[in-house]
Amino acid sequence: MKNCILVISTYNWPEALNLCLKSVMMQTVLPSQIIIADDGSDDRTKKIIDNFTERAILNIKHVWHEDLGFRKTVIMNKALKYANHDYVVQIDGDIILDKNFIKDHLEQAEKGFFVRGTRSHISESFVSQMIDQQKVDFKFWSKGVKNRFNAIRIPSLTWLMTKREKSGRNVRGCNMAFWKSDFIKVNGYDNDLCGWGHEDEELATRFVNNGIMKKSVKLACVQYHIFHKLASRAREDMHDSQLMKVRDEKILIAENGYNEL
Repeated sequence: MKNCILVISTYNWPEALNLCLKSVMMQTVLPSQIIIADDGSDDRTKKIIDNFTERAILNIKHVWHEDLGFRKTVIMNKALKYANHDYVVQIDGDIILDKNFIKDHLEQAEKGFFVRGTRSHISESFVSQMIDQQKVDFKFWSKGVKNRFNAIRIPSLTWLMTKREKSGRNVRGCNMAFWKSDFIKVNGYDNDLCGWGHEDEELATRFVNNGIMKKSVKLACVQYHIFHKLASRAREDMHDSQLMKVRDEKILIAENGYNEL
């Protein structure tokens, strides 16, 4: 497979998004389309996106809605309406990509599966320096990198570490890939899960309930998460209860999801 869409969720951290997009520009295989799922950022984020769009290197679509609190599920569903290819790679705007990230994800794409990648981290003490230096070239041995094992890329050995599971557990939207047709089949994200917590696992669990297996990948699809303070966990318990319900009752589709927007 040669084409994919890269969907990047973001909210009011233009400095991080700028580095994220710089790392996208350095990919050995560029995505055919980039969609920025913007959960209500101010004009600073639009200026960053416009700057990259004007370079005519990346095909970028900026999908924005009003800031009414944490509504990642809603903006992701809105963004996927614009996807013009059937394979979606999903990250967050506070992620730096290894230069082979898209290439690796395309090689891992497989019908009947969604892909769960892992992430290494940029430490809190190094964030200001990397932003000042506009640094996006990291390796597992680089200064500031934590969880270094997750930053090792040996694609020839990925098969040894790959797990295929009927489980939606431990899935994060910052490194995830799926077929758009599967996303539509489960009716996308649950729009009612507003606020932080478990929205990606809930989606993944409905994938599994529909017979779409999780493919957990190591030694490829490498990325680096930029440290930031945690979002409010005020609604996490409610989200966790919904996740348990989806698991226990084998719920297949979201009642309020992609098709309701």
